[in-house]
Amino acid sequence: MFKIGNVVIKNQIVMAPMAGISNSAYRQIIKEMGAGLVYAEMISDKAIYYQNEKTKKMLTMVENERPIAQQIFGSDVKTMVYAAKYIYQTMQPDIIDINMGCPVPKVAVKSKAGCALMQDEKKAYQIVQAVVNSVPIPVTVKIRSGYDKINAVAIAKICEQAGAKAIAVHPRTKKQGYSGKADWEIIKQVKANVNIPVIGNGDIKSCYDAKKMLKETNCDAVMIGRGLLGNPWLIQECVAYLKNGKEPKPVSAKEKKAMLEYHFNKLKQIKPEKIAILEMRQFALWYVKGISQLKPLKTEIVKMNNQQDFQKIIKLCEERI
Repeated sequence: MFKIGNVVIKNQIVMAPMAGISNSAYRQIIKEMGAGLVYAEMISDKAIYYQNEKTKKMLTMVENERPIAQQIFGSDVKTMVYAAKYIYQTMQPDIIDINMGCPVPKVAVKSKAGCALMQDEKKAYQIVQAVVNSVPIPVTVKIRSGYDKINAVAIAKICEQAGAKAIAVHPRTKKQGYSGKADWEIIKQVKANVNIPVIGNGDIKSCYDAKKMLKETNCDAVMIGRGLLGNPWLIQECVAYLKNGKEPKPVSAKEKKAMLEYHFNKLKQIKPEKIAILEMRQFALWYVKGISQLKPLKTEIVKMNNQQDFQKIIKLCEERI
């Protein structure tokens, strides 16, 4: 257990914000698996400022997702403050997170947001301070190793001085993107130089990785992103292993098929069926990995367009159990 400001986080396992992935349906599943904290996918401050309806609809959650952090990205103080206030008043999350880690060109280059903010220490400070002063809930910041130089420690200290209550560190530079190996030594350095909680992120693919990161870096919690794609059970495994050393068991084809159905039903509760089906394509491809005779399944999944197609996928899964 640890705290971010006045928010109590019951364990050290955190779900990362992932665009197109971390919607309410998947967050609910991750919370059911035992995550101490979930982050909602990042949204644009400008989209909120200009009242984009699609973006506003993303600001949904249910009570069992708490504690939850909503992440925003932008590079303008005025619109970041507006977005933070709007999110607090409408969605009422427990935490607001500022993205200083996204390496995607349309964010980091075109918008000069995401990890591009790590190039401008003065602006980074101004944005964090302004957002902190605009809402009565804790503000956190997610950073990378740096943009084109490694300056994670300097930025983390600046964020702390500006009032941030926690820092999440993904120890890759913008140039690395999501390739290469995450340098956990940078997480360790950040932890040694700030007095607020540090959440380590990067290359967590098993419960053993989670324990290793905690031990090697002394970070307060572990954030898992891509390791959860098609594998929400990883949360459960990490929580159990850290708590009592329980070794994980392989996830069966039967469990994967059941989760596929459960996830689709969750999606339908928050999105129109057509959109839920299209979004389920990528999730289904992840879930069916490891199921025998995979190629016919994948072929049907990429063609899936309606409820009947989905039921055909389920039937094919049942035949392979």
